[in-house]
Amino acid sequence: MHKKTMEDYVPNVSKASGPGVDFSYVGIDAILEQMRRKAMKQGFELNIMVVGQSGLGKSTLMNTLFKSKVSRKSVQATAQEKIPKTIEIKSISHDIEEKGVRMKLTVIDTPGFGDQINNENCWRPIMKFINDQYEAYLQEEININRKKRIPDSRVHCCIYFIPPTGHCLRPLDVEFMRRLSKVVNIVPVIAKADTLTLEERDFFKKKIREELRANGIDVYPQKEFDEDAEDRMINEKIREMIPFAVVGSDQEYQVNGRRLLGRKTKWGTIEVENIAHCEFAYLRDLLIRTHMQNIKDITSSIHYEMYRVRRLNENNTVVAHANGMPEHHLESEEKFDSSCAASRF
Repeated sequence: MHKKTMEDYVPNVSKASGPGVDFSYVGIDAILEQMRRKAMKQGFELNIMVVGQSGLGKSTLMNTLFKSKVSRKSVQATAQEKIPKTIEIKSISHDIEEKGVRMKLTVIDTPGFGDQINNENCWRPIMKFINDQYEAYLQEEININRKKRIPDSRVHCCIYFIPPTGHCLRPLDVEFMRRLSKVVNIVPVIAKADTLTLEERDFFKKKIREELRANGIDVYPQKEFDEDAEDRMINEKIREMIPFAVVGSDQEYQVNGRRLLGRKTKWGTIEVENIAHCEFAYLRDLLIRTHMQNIKDITSSIHYEMYRVRRLNENNTVVAHANGMPEHHLESEEKFDSSCAASRF
C-alpha cells in the first residue's frame, strides 16, 4: 500500500527536483493575480462631471474620450427652452467593456451653468449635488445591515471647461473652482483650443496657472497628496501642463491613409490625438490610463472623508447638546476627528 506524503495533500507542489527548482519561492506575488481576478469580476465605476457654459464641446469631448456615445446628445431646442432658467443636472450611465474589463461610466452634465445674465451663486446646485452623493454613500455606510458593495455615485472628477478667450479667467471661473476644489477633484481644460494660435495658447495657459496660484485654487493632481518622490516627479510634469488645451471630435477622417478622429478645416485636419495639434492625449492618459485609481482614492480618502467627519460631528453635536455634554469637550473631539481625516491619505 502506497504511503501518502505531504506532496499528495498539496497538489501545487512540484514533484520535480534538481538545480532548476527554487525551493525558497513562497508565492506571495500570486496575490496580484488574485486581486486582478477579483477586480475583473466586480468591474469598475467612474463618475465624471462636466461643467462649462453651452457650446464649449462638453458632450463631444466625453464621446471622444471613451470613443462611444457616452454623453447626452444636444438637441435643437425652441427659443424658450434653449437656455434653462436654472442649472439642471443630468446623469447618464453606460457599461463599457474593453479586453474583458468592464466599467460602469456615469457622465454628469450641468446644462444651464454660466448661461444666465446673472450667474451669481450658480455653483451652488453643483456643490449640493456633489454633497448629496456623499450623503447617500454615508447613509448606506452607516446602515446596520449595509450592502456588501455600496453603490458609488460620488463624483470622482469634475472637468471644468474654460472658454478660449486667450486673456484670463472670468470671475465665474475663479469662484467656481475656488469653492468646488475643496470637495471634488477638478481638472481644468481650455475648450476648443484650435481657435487659439500656439503663442496665444501658451500665454493663456501660463496666465491661468498664475491666477490659480494667486487665488489658492488646488486642482488635480494636488501637490499635498503626492505619495513619494516618483509620484511628485510625474505629477509635477502634469501640473506644468494644466490646463489642458483640448479639441474634441467624434468624426473620423482619412489622413495619409489612416483613419483618425479630427476636425476638418479649409487648411487641413486637426488631429485630436496628435500632441502636436492639441493636448487631448495628455488629458485622456491622466483620466484613464495613469491616474484613474488615484482620482478615485483621493475622492474616497480625502473629499468624502472630510464630508463624513463633518456630518458625524454635526450629529454628535446635536446628540451631545440633547444630553447636556459640555461645549469644550465637543470642540476637542471635533479637532481630533478632523486631524484623523486629514492624515488618512
